[in-house]
Amino acid sequence: HKDYATALKLLRPFAIKGNATAQYNLGVMYDEGQGVAQSDAEAMKWYKLAAAQGGASAQHNLGVMYDKGQGVAQDYVEAMKWFKLAAAQGDAKAQSNLGIMYRRGQGVAQDDAEAVKWYRLAAAQGDAGAQTNLGAMYARGLGVPMDNSRALMWFNLAASKGDATAQENRSVTAKKMTQQKIAEAEKLAQECQARNFKNCD
Repeated sequence: HKDYATALKLLRPFAIKGNATAQYNLGVMYDEGQGVAQSDAEAMKWYKLAAAQGGASAQHNLGVMYDKGQGVAQDYVEAMKWFKLAAAQGDAKAQSNLGIMYRRGQGVAQDDAEAVKWYRLAAAQGDAGAQTNLGAMYARGLGVPMDNSRALMWFNLAASKGDATAQENRSVTAKKMTQQKIAEAEKLAQECQARNFKNCD
């Protein structure tokens, strides 16, 4: 159990002075109601201050708030703006969310190839959600040529992290494949894991 009251006492003066990390952490506390009454408005305020200073995690979380309409009117264009800023700094969650926005055409023109690009970047950082989504793009031939082996490879990797959707998709995809192809996909997954998810497709 973290001592949130102490954390709050220590963080607030730094946050007020403009420390971006303190601002972000304060935002998280309000966002999740840790040691303070949950407040989207307060979370938003502190995320905005940290995001304006270039904090990638704060930019991502701000994007999520605009995406969900949390403490602010839902605004996909604004969500895209913050996801893009965080993604450009290599934030895997933001890259994954950018992929979803392109896939759905939210706040941006629908673009499967662009969705694949962002899923790939997040998947290469080990983001299980992005690995699952990338697998789904291969399984359906969206933005990439259809390839069940690649799909199964990504589903296997995400499933090994406990991603439930990946586990489900893995069984569906495997049913369409021969034992030999399944074995190949498993080998691809092991090789990809060994390369720490880099250059896997």
